[in-house]
Amino acid sequence: MTESLPIPEQLNWVRRTPVGRAWSAELPDRVAACVARWSLRVGPPFPYAFASLAMPAELADGTPAVLKLQYPDSESEHEATALARWAGAGAVRLLGHDPVRRALLVERAVPGTPLHELPAEAALDTMVALLPRLWVPAGTPFTSLAEEAAGWAERMPGNWERANRPYERRLLDAALGLLADLPPSQGEQVLVNQDLHAGNVLRATREPWLVIDPKPLVGEREFAVAPLVRGAELGHSPAAVRHRLDRLSTELGLDRDRVRGWTIAQTLAWSIGEGDVFPDQVDVVRWLLDEAR
Repeated sequence: MTESLPIPEQLNWVRRTPVGRAWSAELPDRVAACVARWSLRVGPPFPYAFASLAMPAELADGTPAVLKLQYPDSESEHEATALARWAGAGAVRLLGHDPVRRALLVERAVPGTPLHELPAEAALDTMVALLPRLWVPAGTPFTSLAEEAAGWAERMPGNWERANRPYERRLLDAALGLLADLPPSQGEQVLVNQDLHAGNVLRATREPWLVIDPKPLVGEREFAVAPLVRGAELGHSPAAVRHRLDRLSTELGLDRDRVRGWTIAQTLAWSIGEGDVFPDQVDVVRWLLDEAR
């Protein structure tokens, strides 16, 4: 199977760069090495993975798992360490890690239904219960939110120019202002996940819901809900976004202004990637900036 490894369409973007093309070319050999190392049986890759090649696997004893080959970006560098730190409490368990090949073997969430298939209010109920379990003390080797935010601020103006200024300058200025103010005034530092949207929480049997695919940082709790506030999976409208902001801030005891600020800043920072512009994310920034008008 690995000699003719099918690459999902969602991963076609990696071929735009030399690094991505090299990674894509090496995938068959990396998969074969992991299959041998962990004595796996693997199936065709999941079609929806965007930042990694992930495929269902079975261990020699029949235990279901997922083999994941990470694209070599910095955001997922410490995913295995985060999963090990959570030790299965609210997240899939780490079963194996090959750092040289950027390969992870993790627990498979069965049946694996994504959280966004629940009604929006029930999905938010789930996250209000789940998130505090993930906010554990953490330090090295995780990147700090302050360091990550500094990178966003440095790259955003150039990305905006190269993408032919796809949104109003006022949005960029607002996000840069927030990225100057928020990082130095953070509260308690815990392990947070900068991509915890409703597609990365799956129904399981060991626990009702488990988090997958963390992109871990160390930062304040207010940042951690930004992906849920902006995520279109639970409704994409000004009312839906502001409702998520209100519910998550209130029920988790978070500072609403800081949640709003982090959501604006990270959402705009992630609105341009590999030359693509994501208009839904720009919409969210406009709605949150204009809510007081």
